[in-house]
Amino acid sequence: MPELPEVETTRRGIEPVILNRTLQTMQIRERRFRWPIPDELPQVVIDQPLLAVGRRAKYLLWSFPNGTIIIHLGMSGSIRRVQADSFWNLHDHVEWTFEGGQVLRLHDPRRFGAVLWHPIEDGDILSHPLLKNLGVEPMGSEFTAKLLYDQTRNQRIHIKQSLLNGKIVVGVGNIYASESLFRARIHPETLAQNLTRPQATRLFNAINQTLEAALTSGGSTLRDYMNPNAQPGAYFELHAAVYGKADEPCPQCGTKIQRIVQNQRATYFCPKCQRRPRTRKSAP
Repeated sequence: MPELPEVETTRRGIEPVILNRTLQTMQIRERRFRWPIPDELPQVVIDQPLLAVGRRAKYLLWSFPNGTIIIHLGMSGSIRRVQADSFWNLHDHVEWTFEGGQVLRLHDPRRFGAVLWHPIEDGDILSHPLLKNLGVEPMGSEFTAKLLYDQTRNQRIHIKQSLLNGKIVVGVGNIYASESLFRARIHPETLAQNLTRPQATRLFNAINQTLEAALTSGGSTLRDYMNPNAQPGAYFELHAAVYGKADEPCPQCGTKIQRIVQNQRATYFCPKCQRRPRTRKSAP
Protein backbone atom coordinates (compact mmCIF):
# COMPACT_ATOMS: atom_id res chain seq x y z
CA MET A 1 0.00 0.00 0.00
CA PRO A 2 1.41 3.44 -0.84
CA GLU A 3 2.21 5.09 2.48
CA LEU A 4 3.11 8.65 3.41
CA PRO A 5 6.63 8.62 1.89
CA GLU A 6 5.25 7.23 -1.39
CA VAL A 7 2.45 9.82 -1.45
CA GLU A 8 4.85 12.64 -0.60
CA THR A 9 7.25 11.40 -3.27
CA THR A 10 4.35 11.53 -5.73
CA ARG A 11 3.41 15.04 -4.58
CA ARG A 12 6.96 16.30 -5.02
CA GLY A 13 7.23 14.64 -8.40
CA ILE A 14 4.07 16.09 -9.91
CA GLU A 15 4.07 19.54 -8.29
CA PRO A 16 6.59 21.21 -10.65
CA VAL A 17 4.80 19.65 -13.64
CA ILE A 18 1.26 20.93 -12.94
CA LEU A 19 1.42 23.75 -10.38
CA ASN A 20 -0.07 27.03 -11.65
CA ARG A 21 -1.13 25.39 -14.90
CA THR A 22 -4.73 25.39 -16.10
CA LEU A 23 -6.48 22.03 -16.29
CA GLN A 24 -7.63 21.62 -19.88
CA THR A 25 -9.29 18.19 -19.81
CA MET A 26 -10.15 15.48 -17.31
CA GLN A 27 -11.05 12.10 -18.75
CA ILE A 28 -12.59 9.36 -16.58
CA ARG A 29 -12.67 5.83 -17.92
CA GLU A 30 -13.76 4.16 -14.68
CA ARG A 31 -15.77 5.85 -11.92
CA ARG A 32 -16.16 2.86 -9.61
CA PHE A 33 -13.58 3.45 -6.90
CA ARG A 34 -13.87 3.14 -3.13
CA TRP A 35 -16.31 6.02 -3.48
CA PRO A 36 -17.60 6.76 -7.00
CA ILE A 37 -15.95 9.67 -8.76
CA PRO A 38 -18.55 12.48 -8.97
CA ASP A 39 -20.12 12.66 -12.43
CA GLU A 40 -19.86 16.43 -12.53
CA LEU A 41 -16.19 16.68 -11.53
CA PRO A 42 -14.66 17.21 -15.02
CA GLN A 43 -17.06 20.06 -15.78
CA VAL A 44 -16.32 21.69 -12.42
CA VAL A 45 -12.51 21.75 -12.68
CA ILE A 46 -11.85 22.21 -16.40
CA ASP A 47 -10.39 25.64 -17.27
CA GLN A 48 -9.37 26.21 -13.64
CA PRO A 49 -5.75 26.93 -12.64
CA LEU A 50 -4.17 24.57 -10.11
CA LEU A 51 -3.15 26.76 -7.17
CA ALA A 52 -1.52 24.21 -4.86
CA VAL A 53 -0.45 20.57 -4.75
CA GLY A 54 -0.71 19.59 -1.09
CA ARG A 55 -0.88 16.51 1.08
CA ARG A 56 -2.58 15.60 4.34
CA ALA A 57 -1.61 12.18 5.64
CA LYS A 58 -1.96 9.88 2.60
CA TYR A 59 -4.35 12.18 0.74
CA LEU A 60 -3.18 14.35 -2.15
CA LEU A 61 -4.93 17.74 -2.27
CA TRP A 62 -5.15 19.61 -5.58
CA SER A 63 -6.46 23.09 -4.84
CA PHE A 64 -8.35 25.07 -7.48
CA PRO A 65 -10.08 28.47 -7.07
CA ASN A 66 -13.47 26.77 -6.65
CA GLY A 67 -12.48 23.77 -4.51
CA THR A 68 -10.10 20.88 -3.96
CA ILE A 69 -9.70 17.45 -5.55
CA ILE A 70 -8.92 14.84 -2.88
CA ILE A 71 -6.96 11.85 -4.20
CA HIS A 72 -6.18 8.66 -2.29
CA LEU A 73 -4.02 5.99 -3.92
CA GLY A 74 -5.72 3.13 -2.09
CA MET A 75 -4.01 -0.24 -1.99
CA SER A 76 -2.13 -0.14 -5.28
CA GLY A 77 -2.62 3.22 -6.97
CA SER A 78 -0.07 5.53 -8.55
CA ILE A 79 -0.08 8.79 -10.48
CA ARG A 80 2.31 8.87 -13.41
CA ARG A 81 3.36 11.45 -15.95
CA VAL A 82 2.73 10.20 -19.49
CA GLN A 83 3.05 11.47 -23.03
CA ALA A 84 -0.07 13.00 -24.56
CA ASP A 85 -2.10 10.46 -26.56
CA SER A 86 -0.01 7.58 -25.23
CA PHE A 87 -1.51 4.09 -24.94
CA TRP A 88 -3.77 3.58 -21.92
CA ASN A 89 -2.70 0.69 -19.71
CA LEU A 90 -5.32 -1.76 -18.52
CA HIS A 91 -5.78 -0.14 -15.11
CA ASP A 92 -5.38 3.52 -16.11
CA HIS A 93 -8.68 5.04 -15.02
CA VAL A 94 -8.35 8.84 -14.90
CA GLU A 95 -6.35 11.31 -16.98
CA TRP A 96 -5.70 15.00 -16.39
CA THR A 97 -4.25 17.22 -19.15
CA PHE A 98 -2.82 20.60 -18.15
CA GLU A 99 -1.75 23.50 -20.30
CA GLY A 100 1.60 22.93 -21.95
CA GLY A 101 0.73 19.32 -22.69
CA GLN A 102 1.46 17.97 -19.21
CA VAL A 103 -0.53 14.74 -18.75
CA LEU A 104 -1.01 12.72 -15.56
CA ARG A 105 -2.79 9.38 -15.21
CA LEU A 106 -4.16 7.57 -12.20
CA HIS A 107 -3.38 3.85 -12.35
CA ASP A 108 -5.16 1.65 -9.80
CA PRO A 109 -5.57 -2.10 -10.39
CA ARG A 110 -7.67 -2.68 -7.28
CA ARG A 111 -9.72 0.55 -7.52
CA PHE A 112 -9.60 1.00 -3.76
CA GLY A 113 -8.46 4.60 -4.07
CA ALA A 114 -10.56 7.73 -4.38
CA VAL A 115 -10.96 10.92 -6.42
CA LEU A 116 -13.34 13.23 -4.58
CA TRP A 117 -14.38 16.88 -4.78
CA HIS A 118 -14.61 19.39 -1.91
CA PRO A 119 -16.20 22.63 -3.17
CA ILE A 120 -14.94 25.88 -1.64
CA GLU A 121 -18.40 26.71 -0.30
CA ASP A 122 -18.15 23.66 2.01
CA GLY A 123 -15.39 25.39 3.97
CA ASP A 124 -11.74 24.67 4.65
CA ILE A 125 -10.49 21.44 3.09
CA LEU A 126 -9.21 20.23 6.47
CA SER A 127 -12.82 20.18 7.68
CA HIS A 128 -13.63 17.39 5.23
CA PRO A 129 -14.82 14.22 7.06
CA LEU A 130 -11.84 12.21 5.77
CA LEU A 131 -9.34 14.74 7.13
CA LYS A 132 -10.73 16.48 10.21
CA ASN A 133 -9.97 13.75 12.77
CA LEU A 134 -6.48 12.83 11.64
CA GLY A 135 -3.47 13.02 13.92
CA VAL A 136 -0.55 15.39 13.45
CA GLU A 137 1.94 15.14 10.60
CA PRO A 138 5.28 13.48 11.38
CA MET A 139 8.50 15.42 10.78
CA GLY A 140 6.68 18.63 11.69
CA SER A 141 6.68 20.94 14.71
CA GLU A 142 3.41 19.57 16.12
CA PHE A 143 4.76 16.04 16.44
CA THR A 144 6.89 15.72 19.58
CA ALA A 145 8.00 12.98 21.95
CA LYS A 146 5.83 14.60 24.64
CA LEU A 147 2.76 14.44 22.41
CA LEU A 148 3.42 10.78 21.66
CA TYR A 149 3.81 9.97 25.34
CA ASP A 150 0.83 12.02 26.54
CA GLN A 151 -1.62 10.67 23.99
CA THR A 152 -0.81 7.04 24.63
CA ARG A 153 -1.65 7.20 28.36
CA ASN A 154 -5.17 5.81 28.01
CA GLN A 155 -4.61 3.54 25.00
CA ARG A 156 -5.01 -0.12 26.00
CA ILE A 157 -3.95 -1.31 22.55
CA HIS A 158 -0.61 -2.49 21.24
CA ILE A 159 1.77 0.30 20.29
CA LYS A 160 1.90 -0.87 16.67
CA GLN A 161 -1.88 -0.62 16.40
CA SER A 162 -1.70 2.85 17.94
CA LEU A 163 0.74 3.94 15.25
CA LEU A 164 -1.35 2.47 12.45
CA ASN A 165 -4.69 4.03 13.39
CA GLY A 166 -3.42 7.57 12.68
CA LYS A 167 -5.09 9.19 15.68
CA ILE A 168 -1.83 10.46 17.20
CA VAL A 169 0.42 10.76 14.16
CA VAL A 170 -0.39 10.06 10.52
CA GLY A 171 1.58 8.27 7.86
CA VAL A 172 3.18 5.48 9.89
CA GLY A 173 1.94 2.54 7.83
CA ASN A 174 2.59 -1.13 8.38
CA ILE A 175 6.11 -1.28 6.94
CA TYR A 176 7.27 1.91 8.61
CA ALA A 177 5.73 0.95 11.96
CA SER A 178 7.73 -2.30 12.07
CA GLU A 179 10.92 -0.48 11.07
CA SER A 180 10.38 2.37 13.56
CA LEU A 181 9.71 0.01 16.46
CA PHE A 182 12.88 -1.90 15.60
CA ARG A 183 14.93 1.30 15.56
CA ALA A 184 13.42 2.26 18.93
CA ARG A 185 13.98 -1.23 20.42
CA ILE A 186 10.31 -1.57 21.40
CA HIS A 187 8.40 -4.83 21.17
CA PRO A 188 5.34 -4.39 18.89
CA GLU A 189 3.06 -5.99 21.51
CA THR A 190 3.90 -3.39 24.14
CA LEU A 191 0.70 -1.70 25.29
CA ALA A 192 0.65 1.93 24.22
CA GLN A 193 -0.30 3.08 27.72
CA ASN A 194 2.79 1.31 29.12
CA LEU A 195 5.20 3.23 26.89
CA THR A 196 7.79 4.95 29.08
CA ARG A 197 9.04 8.46 28.49
CA PRO A 198 12.46 7.22 27.25
CA GLN A 199 10.70 4.78 24.91
CA ALA A 200 8.45 7.55 23.62
CA THR A 201 11.50 9.68 22.87
CA ARG A 202 13.24 6.81 21.08
CA LEU A 203 10.10 6.01 19.09
CA PHE A 204 9.56 9.66 18.15
CA ASN A 205 13.11 9.85 16.80
CA ALA A 206 12.81 6.47 15.07
CA ILE A 207 9.59 7.45 13.25
CA ASN A 208 11.15 10.62 11.91
CA GLN A 209 14.40 8.89 10.92
CA THR A 210 12.57 6.04 9.17
CA LEU A 211 10.24 8.30 7.20
CA GLU A 212 13.00 10.74 6.29
CA ALA A 213 15.17 7.88 5.01
CA ALA A 214 12.28 6.59 2.92
CA LEU A 215 11.62 10.06 1.50
CA THR A 216 15.29 10.51 0.63
CA SER A 217 15.25 7.40 -1.52
CA GLY A 218 11.78 7.85 -2.96
CA GLY A 219 9.61 5.52 -0.95
CA SER A 220 9.63 1.80 -0.32
CA THR A 221 9.59 -0.86 -2.99
CA LEU A 222 6.16 -2.48 -3.13
CA ARG A 223 4.89 -4.76 -5.86
CA ASP A 224 2.40 -2.25 -7.25
CA TYR A 225 3.95 1.08 -6.26
CA MET A 226 5.52 3.24 -8.94
CA ASN A 227 6.80 6.76 -8.44
CA PRO A 228 5.81 9.64 -10.78
CA ASN A 229 8.55 8.68 -13.23
CA ALA A 230 7.21 5.10 -13.48
CA GLN A 231 10.17 3.72 -11.54
CA PRO A 232 9.86 1.58 -8.39
CA GLY A 233 11.03 2.98 -5.06
CA ALA A 234 14.28 1.64 -3.66
CA TYR A 235 14.43 2.14 0.09
CA PHE A 236 13.26 -1.09 1.66
CA GLU A 237 14.57 -3.22 -1.17
CA LEU A 238 18.04 -2.28 0.04
CA HIS A 239 17.74 -1.08 3.62
CA ALA A 240 14.84 -2.73 5.48
CA ALA A 241 16.08 -3.99 8.80
CA VAL A 242 13.22 -6.33 9.70
CA TYR A 243 10.19 -5.96 7.44
CA GLY A 244 9.68 -9.00 5.21
CA LYS A 245 12.76 -10.72 6.66
CA ALA A 246 11.32 -13.48 8.83
CA ASP A 247 13.99 -16.04 9.84
CA GLU A 248 16.80 -13.85 8.51
CA PRO A 249 19.47 -12.64 10.96
CA CYS A 250 18.87 -9.35 12.76
CA PRO A 251 21.33 -6.75 11.42
CA GLN A 252 22.13 -5.72 15.01
CA CYS A 253 22.53 -9.00 16.91
CA GLY A 254 22.13 -11.88 14.47
CA THR A 255 19.01 -13.33 16.13
CA LYS A 256 16.39 -14.62 13.70
CA ILE A 257 13.73 -12.05 12.83
CA GLN A 258 10.25 -13.18 13.86
CA ARG A 259 6.90 -12.59 12.16
CA ILE A 260 3.57 -12.29 13.96
CA VAL A 261 0.13 -11.11 12.84
CA GLN A 262 -1.52 -8.19 14.63
CA ASN A 263 -4.99 -7.10 13.56
CA GLN A 264 -4.54 -9.05 10.33
CA ARG A 265 -1.30 -7.22 9.51
CA ALA A 266 2.15 -8.81 9.42
CA THR A 267 4.62 -7.52 12.00
CA TYR A 268 8.36 -8.22 11.96
CA PHE A 269 10.71 -7.77 14.92
CA CYS A 270 13.85 -9.01 16.62
CA PRO A 271 13.00 -10.89 19.83
CA LYS A 272 16.36 -9.97 21.37
CA CYS A 273 16.64 -6.30 20.43
CA GLN A 274 12.91 -5.74 21.04
CA ARG A 275 12.31 -7.65 24.23
CA ARG A 276 8.76 -8.56 25.17
CA PRO A 277 7.48 -6.26 27.94
CA ARG A 278 7.74 -7.72 31.43
CA THR A 279 4.30 -6.57 32.50
CA ARG A 280 1.72 -7.71 29.98
CA LYS A 281 -1.94 -7.02 29.86
CA SER A 282 -4.30 -8.32 27.23
CA ALA A 283 -5.11 -5.76 24.58
CA PRO A 284 -8.74 -5.73 23.45
